[in-house]
Amino acid sequence: MSLQACADIVAKGDPDRYRAAMAAPVAARRVLFPLYAFNVEVARAPWVGSEPMIGEMRLQWWRDVLEEIAGGGPVRRHEVATPLAEVLDGTGAAALDGLVSVRRWDLYREPFEDDAHFERYLGAGGILMWTAARLLGAEAQAADRVTALSQGAALARFFQAVPELEARGRVPLVDGRPEAVRRLAEGALDRMPGQREVRAILPRMAQAATIEAWQARPVLRRVARDPARVVEGRLGLSEFRKRLGLVLTTL
Repeated sequence: MSLQACADIVAKGDPDRYRAAMAAPVAARRVLFPLYAFNVEVARAPWVGSEPMIGEMRLQWWRDVLEEIAGGGPVRRHEVATPLAEVLDGTGAAALDGLVSVRRWDLYREPFEDDAHFERYLGAGGILMWTAARLLGAEAQAADRVTALSQGAALARFFQAVPELEARGRVPLVDGRPEAVRRLAEGALDRMPGQREVRAILPRMAQAATIEAWQARPVLRRVARDPARVVEGRLGLSEFRKRLGLVLTTL
């Protein structure tokens, strides 16, 4: 029931990752759904109340859960924390703490301090994919390539979120000029390895962790061709493109 609760949370809060998990082998879902549900809970924690202090408390709650998991002792019972504790080890818990900490930016209206701050925020997006891949059997030598793929996917998702962030009073981009946005997309495309390349260095089960990046390259290419798509909210792929891309990725 806990795993089903995680799947339901992901289906509602992150439909694209839900599709990716459902395209993975059944055995891999036992790892993917708790991780993705954790990510949903953390991502929405800063937005559930009007006061930043409420968001701070919710984020701290999840940091406390990760500390309990890392400590190897009893972990509080919760529909996500419980199944997460069953699959996550101390190394993963310490890594995911970094994912939680960067979400404090979402609590406040201040823009990113500089490019380095923005890169740290996006870099946390790479933590989730690598943690999943490692728990599913990936070796340390694959970390750089998996992380590079996941950071490209994180930027693509961030571009898609820009209109909503602006509507909520945030300043999401350090430099929102079209030429700067194009450079961001082109840089990510240059650094991001292909999914076939990454999956070739992973055991079969760990390859499931990379499926979630299936839309990244098409989205980034759209930004590179027409940066105005970002602020105009015209980056979403058609349902047909999504389905086709997911099928081609999992073959």
